[in-house]
Amino acid sequence: MTFSDLLEQVGSTGRFQVLHVTLLSMPILMMASHNLLQNFVAAVPPHHCAPHANLSMSSMGAGDVLQATVPLGQNGKPERCRRYVHPQWQLLSSNSSESLLKEGVEEIETQSCEDGWYYKTTEMSSTIITEVNGTCAAFSTSFTMFCIFRFCCGMALSGLVLNSFSLIVEWIPTRVRTVVGTGTGYCYTAGQLILAAVAYSIRDWRWLTLAVSLPFYVSFLYSWWFLESARWLVLTKKPEQAVKNLKTVARINGRRAEADKINLEMLQESMKKEMACSKGSYSALDLLRTSTMRTITVCLSAVWFSTSFAYYGLSMDLQKFGVSIYLIQIIFGAVDIPAKILVTISMSMLGRRPSQCGALVLAGVMILINLLVPYDLQVLRTSLAVIGKGCLAASFSCCYLYSGELYPTVIRQNGMGWVSMMARFGAMVAPMVLLLGEDSPWLPGFIYGGAPIISGIFAFFLPETLAQPLPDTMQDVEDRGFGWKKDKRLPEKENLAKKDPSCVHLKESV
Repeated sequence: MTFSDLLEQVGSTGRFQVLHVTLLSMPILMMASHNLLQNFVAAVPPHHCAPHANLSMSSMGAGDVLQATVPLGQNGKPERCRRYVHPQWQLLSSNSSESLLKEGVEEIETQSCEDGWYYKTTEMSSTIITEVNGTCAAFSTSFTMFCIFRFCCGMALSGLVLNSFSLIVEWIPTRVRTVVGTGTGYCYTAGQLILAAVAYSIRDWRWLTLAVSLPFYVSFLYSWWFLESARWLVLTKKPEQAVKNLKTVARINGRRAEADKINLEMLQESMKKEMACSKGSYSALDLLRTSTMRTITVCLSAVWFSTSFAYYGLSMDLQKFGVSIYLIQIIFGAVDIPAKILVTISMSMLGRRPSQCGALVLAGVMILINLLVPYDLQVLRTSLAVIGKGCLAASFSCCYLYSGELYPTVIRQNGMGWVSMMARFGAMVAPMVLLLGEDSPWLPGFIYGGAPIISGIFAFFLPETLAQPLPDTMQDVEDRGFGWKKDKRLPEKENLAKKDPSCVHLKESV
């Protein structure tokens, strides 16, 4: 009997798993609201320099004041960050010819916005752009405090999704892992649609921030009742608690007779190999201990970095598409639905590796093609961007499941933590790349498109995990290997044997 058999005995797809997965997925539902919140709370409304502070406007219309104080840009709209040093009332005269007016405007001296800006608040009543010195992060008193709170929020969300995924995948059987993993990903998709609806209803960024944060307190209250992974408890020398948790699962699933049969001896017998292989202590350094683990870690690092890099490069600048940010948010969220259906089918039929490679390469190709489309063809440009974003969403859905299957239980949290950190690096770098577009407009798109294609090549060197049980130990990963390298892993076996000789000896005897 293996642990998988033991899980089937207590019920692998019963009431416990349904409740467990549902409750763990609820925070993921609201996670998209925080990841993409900047699109709304930091939206830049149409704006121009405020009129001179000493200017009396009681007898003048707003349009006349604007024409006399703010020059027009090359796009025919008022300049955002320049105004005339002195009001130019002569520009309001209808007697001036168009040519003389143009020449005069070009010669008039301008200055920066000495008295601040005027913001058009028809779309958002307030954002952090219109109040930098205002109340931030719902209760912040400065922009610095807002940034600190957002930083802490990002750290908390990273830990939340990693723990949720590990708890989900370690309590479900292999046969439903793909479907459940994709279903969890759909919670994030639904969260994107919820964000658009909530942001449309709440136009003040303070109340919007509060509205998407409060639901996490509900999840915090019930999270204390989650059962710890029995696999992890056994491998961390807590078998008594593992037995207790398995009995609880059996009772919730209506299998009281099976619950009475489970005891410490049965558990130890079913995980004899795993317990023998976990006698050594493990750390993040084990992610690079053998050539197999090094290959997995390096390739997954590239996959996660580029997926997050390109994903947020597209998703965090919705205003550039020239349509309502609420509409484009809905479109960007809705495209995940067919994308994740297709990648689920692909992962189940073709395997994890070709699905991961294909999603990344196709995303990169869509972004690069967009560079060749003229700017005035906004519909086509938006369509290509939406397809690219859908491919990146499919890549995210795949790499969460794929990474959890590649790393063994003893260091799964370390591995998932590392690749998640690489994803955060990608998300941090993505906005910086946009700055390169000021000198070379094509360069950000080229980088956003090239990174997924390169990482798609990295993904090709990962082992396939379709229909395979979760590895529990480092030795399980080495035994699985890469297929074409199985005869070249003797040095790694010797390395593991030095760390824990009983592991290799037991495996060979089996």
